[in-house]
Amino acid sequence: MTATSTSNENPMNKSYKLAPNSAIARVCLAFLATAGIFYVNIMPALVNGLKEGLMFTNQQAGFVSSANLYGAAIGSFAAVLMIKKINWRRWSYGLLMSLLVIDLLCVYIESASVMIAVRGLHGITGGLLVGIGFCIMSRTTESDKTFGYLLFIQWGLGGLGIMYLPAMVPVYGTGILFISLIAFTLITLLMLPFLPSYPVSKESSSTAKSKVLTLPLMLTLAAIFLFQAANMGLFAYVIGLGKAEGLSLDFMSPALAMASWIALLGSFLVIIIGTKFGRSLPILLSVMLTAICTWLLHYSEVESIYLITNVVIGITWAFALSYLFGLCSEFDKAGQMAALGGFASKMGLASGPMVAAMLLGDDHYGLVINISAMALIACALIAMQPAITIDKRISRGQNS
Repeated sequence: MTATSTSNENPMNKSYKLAPNSAIARVCLAFLATAGIFYVNIMPALVNGLKEGLMFTNQQAGFVSSANLYGAAIGSFAAVLMIKKINWRRWSYGLLMSLLVIDLLCVYIESASVMIAVRGLHGITGGLLVGIGFCIMSRTTESDKTFGYLLFIQWGLGGLGIMYLPAMVPVYGTGILFISLIAFTLITLLMLPFLPSYPVSKESSSTAKSKVLTLPLMLTLAAIFLFQAANMGLFAYVIGLGKAEGLSLDFMSPALAMASWIALLGSFLVIIIGTKFGRSLPILLSVMLTAICTWLLHYSEVESIYLITNVVIGITWAFALSYLFGLCSEFDKAGQMAALGGFASKMGLASGPMVAAMLLGDDHYGLVINISAMALIACALIAMQPAITIDKRISRGQNS
């Protein structure tokens, strides 16, 4: 661990602080930005667990996840308004402790309506924490890499959850899902003291507003929303899709876990490549490949197609999302636009399962697949204008 030189920290406490842009600091920031929304990465296990353990319907389980994520969107938006006025470290401690209490309560809830309400409260709390995390992550150098670490952590540990949690629900009950979230929050609490303060420079703060390009920013937010909605709408029901096509849980759990772990390659590539090739080409290729593989899920009755498409979608999901969040970070370095990107992400993550729940009916998975693929194509087209704009601006800055 390396001492930092931030001005608003007690010099006696500097010795155990991490260097702001070190790999370990990026990992800790990734945990901070994940703790409030880790349930997203075990969403298939959570939805299936609510259905199997508490006998929730497809719609009830989908509404639980949507309430959680709409709450998270509200929290993320609140972070945009609050980040410049709060002590982010103190708020992070308080929010993490609140998440522990809420998840513990969920262990004992059996009513669908009560679960929806409580998970909505969890979403607001966790979303505010995630928004704070995104703001701080955008203050690192090469923030695309930091977001790459974020997706690396989320997919890696999410794979473990998908691998083991579905089989544990029949033995230990639905409570095991929330205990796993509690464990993640506790680990994050242990990491928080080692993060430096990440102050905003006066120059970045005073010029942030003038640098924001409204149309590219709006298009970026729309692209993030569509990308997350399309992916999560299908991902939340990917176990149900496999069951409808005759696949066994014994095959799907390790298959989806493997997909999550291999998906680490996507975020690892972002960490290695960074912006050497700009952002427009990586975004276009990865999102279009995601759309193609999403459509191929029509043939999920073939085990190899189900496995390979989920693997590729996992890789491209982690890869493209890192660059989309990186785009938001380019609009200001105070972190407000990154938090706004987090808001668009949560709105997409919430809307996807809700729309899918309404379309699904009696297992109409083909319709959900088609809608998801079309949304991904729209995302790729919308993202091109802001990506090209930012690439040109950075290129001019390097050449001047």
